[in-house]
Amino acid sequence: MMQHAPLIIDIAGTELTDDDRRRLAHPLVGGMILFGRNWQGRAQLTALCASVKRLRPDLLICVDHEGGRVQRFRTDGFTHLPPMRALGELWMHDAMRAQDAATACGYVLAAELRACGVDFSFTPVLDLDWGPSGVIGDRAFHADARVVAMLAKSVMHGLLRAGMGNCGKHFPGHGFVAADSHTDLPRDRRSLKAILADDAAPYGWLSATLDAVMAAHVVYPKVDARPAGYSARWLQAVLRQRLGFAGAIFTDDLSMEAARHIEGRTVTPTEAVLAALHAGCDLALLCNQSLGAGSVLDDAIDGLAEAQIKGAWAPSGASDARRRALLPRQAAADWSTLMRATDYLHALALLP
Repeated sequence: MMQHAPLIIDIAGTELTDDDRRRLAHPLVGGMILFGRNWQGRAQLTALCASVKRLRPDLLICVDHEGGRVQRFRTDGFTHLPPMRALGELWMHDAMRAQDAATACGYVLAAELRACGVDFSFTPVLDLDWGPSGVIGDRAFHADARVVAMLAKSVMHGLLRAGMGNCGKHFPGHGFVAADSHTDLPRDRRSLKAILADDAAPYGWLSATLDAVMAAHVVYPKVDARPAGYSARWLQAVLRQRLGFAGAIFTDDLSMEAARHIEGRTVTPTEAVLAALHAGCDLALLCNQSLGAGSVLDDAIDGLAEAQIKGAWAPSGASDARRRALLPRQAAADWSTLMRATDYLHALALLP
């Protein structure tokens, strides 16, 4: 039977429970996303990641770790990375120095995570800093798509030097709208031409560099009535065909308010997963659903399995190959070795 493990799920605590092991062992689960509640310190995080890999070496251990206010691990030696806007501000004074600093940020970010066993971070943000978006804000490099592309490419070079892939987000752009998709359904009423000229431009310019893309929970009504993560037009016609992207496509968290509605109808988590997969996503994120009994996760796993049996969803070997391509290809230095490494110490000195 064709292998395809599209679900990325979370766990409630700082070590695996029997329920966590059962879910993570399921063949439809392809990875785990970490949050601050899963962190006590480096030794605990390293042990947790090792226990996941003992269960299934192919599981992708992910985290939202960008720098600035989106950084899950901040203590016990982890470097406090600047918000990406700091790199954009540096660019305005010294563009070449800013690119070197961006590469250093990517390297430090990835090297520290990988030293603890984390495979992948959902970074960099490619959204433009238009101003009104509080949820993006200083997470964005700059308002100019060209500056965003160059600094993001530098961050991705740093990630690559530490053996980590990258994920551009939130396609085709979340920076223009004020509403927060965690709590609302943002609508960007610009034309496809306008979005392609500005917000989506970095995705085309970086099409040979990006390993993964995360779709925005934003509706662009002049293009499609569905949020981008549920839109075959955005994901297949624009991202795949027009912009030439060949890597993995992630949903943003399907438990966010903006993901719970499709064309005015409230959807269940299983319906959300299926809609995303049918639209062209390879991987579906279900975050913060392990808390309590974790019934949402169990329902989604069972629902996707049932859809497969009934022929309502067909697994994709190509999708799973894109997931596996995000796994690190080389062993990482342990923490004590990393702390003495010349490249790491040099990168620390370059941070803005």
